[in-house]
Amino acid sequence: MKVFITLAAAIILHGIFIFNVLLKFPMREQKAPQYMDVTLITQPADKKPKEAKSIATDNQLASQSASDAKERVARQKEEKATSSPVKEKTAKKMAPALSSESKPSPQSSEIMKKEDADKPRLSPELLQQQISQLGSDIRKQTMETSSQRVKFIDSVSASKAIAAQYLKDFESKVERTGNMNYPEVAMQKDFSGTLTMDVGIKADGSVYSIRINQSSGNSALDEAAKKIVRMSAPFPALPTDLLKELDVLIITRVLRFSDQSGITTQ
Repeated sequence: MKVFITLAAAIILHGIFIFNVLLKFPMREQKAPQYMDVTLITQPADKKPKEAKSIATDNQLASQSASDAKERVARQKEEKATSSPVKEKTAKKMAPALSSESKPSPQSSEIMKKEDADKPRLSPELLQQQISQLGSDIRKQTMETSSQRVKFIDSVSASKAIAAQYLKDFESKVERTGNMNYPEVAMQKDFSGTLTMDVGIKADGSVYSIRINQSSGNSALDEAAKKIVRMSAPFPALPTDLLKELDVLIITRVLRFSDQSGITTQ
């Protein structure tokens, strides 16, 4: 019994001793774990490592056999070497073509200068004259191609003397009627006005048409001239010799209005 009590007391004393010893040692602080950032670069290596300890990606030489890697590197270098000369040649070929298209040759420029020099230059007066002549030709062609046989008095092929006499009688009657019914718009002091008109005469001497070709610039005077022609109708019937080649005779006359001489035709 005494032995048991002695053993228990010894165990308790040893336990207290060990506990005190442990309290005297300083406590070590636990350090936080350190982390390392890893960046994967997918760039082929220039040389294959002697010993590949890990499986590399498919675009690195370590994952391929030595022959495959060499073939791939050689193919890439060949593509770069062949692509650049081809591009340079293509650019050189296109450059002269573009420059030749954009810049005219000296011969072509000289030819163009000669053509410009040879072209006739029209004055404003000559241009106006040509336009008037063209308008007159179109007017005659339009009227003469109608269903009736219409002819201008200067286009009569036969009996020109008869046509000239008829024109003289027409002018006399228009001037006489116009001076007897002189328009009020032309009675102003120092007034002067000129216009050109086409008058169509039918076989019985009645008026077929009246058209102002060149206006006087005064609409009241243009209307007064038309009124004078209507008042002068009917004109003498067309001579038989003229009716052999036409149904309507077109007379083109210039009418002049002046406060001194009245109305004149020509």
